[in-house]
Amino acid sequence: MKLAKALLLSLGLVAGNAAFAAWPERPVTIIVPASAGGTTDIVARMLSEKMGNDLGQTVVVENRAGAAGIIGTQALVRAKPDGYTLVMGNIGPNAINYSLYDSLPYKKEDFKPITLVISVPNVLVVNEQTPVNSVQELVEYVKNNPDKQNFGSSGKGQSPHMSAEMFLQRTGLEAEHIAYKGAGPAVTALLGNQFTFMIDNLPSSLPSIQAGKFKALAVTSEERVAELPDVPTMKEAGVDNMVVTAWFGLLAPAGTPDDVVDKLYQSAKKALESDDIKARFANMGGKPGGNTPAEFAELITNQQNQWAEIVEAANLKMD
Repeated sequence: MKLAKALLLSLGLVAGNAAFAAWPERPVTIIVPASAGGTTDIVARMLSEKMGNDLGQTVVVENRAGAAGIIGTQALVRAKPDGYTLVMGNIGPNAINYSLYDSLPYKKEDFKPITLVISVPNVLVVNEQTPVNSVQELVEYVKNNPDKQNFGSSGKGQSPHMSAEMFLQRTGLEAEHIAYKGAGPAVTALLGNQFTFMIDNLPSSLPSIQAGKFKALAVTSEERVAELPDVPTMKEAGVDNMVVTAWFGLLAPAGTPDDVVDKLYQSAKKALESDDIKARFANMGGKPGGNTPAEFAELITNQQNQWAEIVEAANLKMD
């Protein structure tokens, strides 16, 4: 009897290993916890095409926007840990939210990092019709016009929102936050002059800047970006201690087999090393990732700790 059980167990393990060895046998889904048009969505679609060709299966991008990325992130946590459902995580739901919200429907241990995909600076923008051309002019404009004391973002707790909160602290401004379900809707709203300013991930606002629809007043990187050589850094614009780098990366549910994670990592890394992805990311002002799952996990932990200090110092909390 014991021998029979052992034989059945070994056969089961062999069958299980064979199943994962054959992975993927059906389409893979990347959840984007934001609306279409933002950086999370843009890079997920770029990557999905490359990875689909490499894996021999369709990689589908599914937008699940809302609640500062919480809705889409929670959907990933509920998925089976089989490698067929991933999320394009980012600095908001996977770092900032842990210290910003007292209660979340997920925890740090619910995720298995795969790789960093892209890191980008943020950019301070206003509508082309706004009568300001510098950060200091914007500060004076907001202070002197009570009806203009508002700013938009891609959602509560996302790096654009938190960057704007930091900007308010550094400049002594007060302004009302208007949150949208992703960068796409926020960009559309600013194009319609529905709020005064926004600090956005560079890729989602860059087309509007290049088209002359937005004025770029400063970037949050340590150095100027090649795509906007005439736009100063926050420090150059007179705002100290205002360096923010937004990041986006692939994560799987905890419990996803290591060999499947490795296949996903190798496929994503291959895509990120391709010349066309490098060129497209560079045109967006972004730097491609491709680090190992362990390195990405360390980056996320460091970011969680860093933002916990920032949120505590700012005394910020969300419902």
